[in-house]
Amino acid sequence: MNATSPLPVAVPVRVTRAWTWLRVRNLLVKALAYLILSVGAFVVCVPWLWMVLTSLKTPADILRIPLTVFPTQWMWSNYLEVFTWSATPMWRYVVNTLKIVVMAEIGVLLSNAMVAFSFARLRWKFRDVMFIIVLATMMLPAQVTMIPIFALFTTKLHWRDTYYPLWVPTFFGSAWAIFLLRQYMLTIPTELDDAARIDGCNTLQLFARIIVPLSAPVLAVIAIFTFNGVWNDFFGPLLYITKPKLFTVAQFLASIGAPAAVGQLPRYDLLMAASVLASLPMAALFFAFQRQFIQGVVITGVKG
Repeated sequence: MNATSPLPVAVPVRVTRAWTWLRVRNLLVKALAYLILSVGAFVVCVPWLWMVLTSLKTPADILRIPLTVFPTQWMWSNYLEVFTWSATPMWRYVVNTLKIVVMAEIGVLLSNAMVAFSFARLRWKFRDVMFIIVLATMMLPAQVTMIPIFALFTTKLHWRDTYYPLWVPTFFGSAWAIFLLRQYMLTIPTELDDAARIDGCNTLQLFARIIVPLSAPVLAVIAIFTFNGVWNDFFGPLLYITKPKLFTVAQFLASIGAPAAVGQLPRYDLLMAASVLASLPMAALFFAFQRQFIQGVVITGVKG
């Protein structure tokens, strides 16, 4: 062969897969699964889409019979009117709720992580008995303890019209969160504890530098659920908050849903607009941390 002649180039051979019955069946199963998931996602999104479309309608369109899906007149001004509907702007209620959320997040993550760490990694007398007692509190309905706690916070501590009753209890742990964290911490190899002890870590350093970072997925799940519960909580603020300037977002939505006077209809258009705005932080939180949320649910579901 001549030295200057070009080298032969290998032409890739395209291999086609035969359409076997097994391959066709797998494709049909996958297509059916995607179809079912798409229909389920659409059904779940229908209430939210209806809320968005209703928020852009006029009061006459909302009460029209038969119902109309799309507005005859798109009222984008409803979202601006929400902020001026009451003497206190809506952003003030958002700030009030965020104050409770921040303190509740700190209390839930700190207290439950420490208690779960003691149950999962430390050895002390009556540890298992105390864990069973903690789990037994999950069988106690909240309605049973509601009146004694209300009397304690209002008559003894005088915490009416303050946010203390809404976030102080989070610093005393939750049986569900303790159980979830403990089950996850038990899956962390104990060899890491021995290695940390050899490197000179004490118990607090072991907790802060080893266990807590490795428990980030399940802590993210608890943080998201806590945010969702506190943000949407209506009954707790209804018990302890009576001053309008201290209202939370949930109380603000309830005030919009109430008629302004006898014989008047509620402003459903403003209620839907405010509900859409109130749902945005929760949706943004989920989309921002959906990876940690799904990972935490999968890990705790498989290994818990």
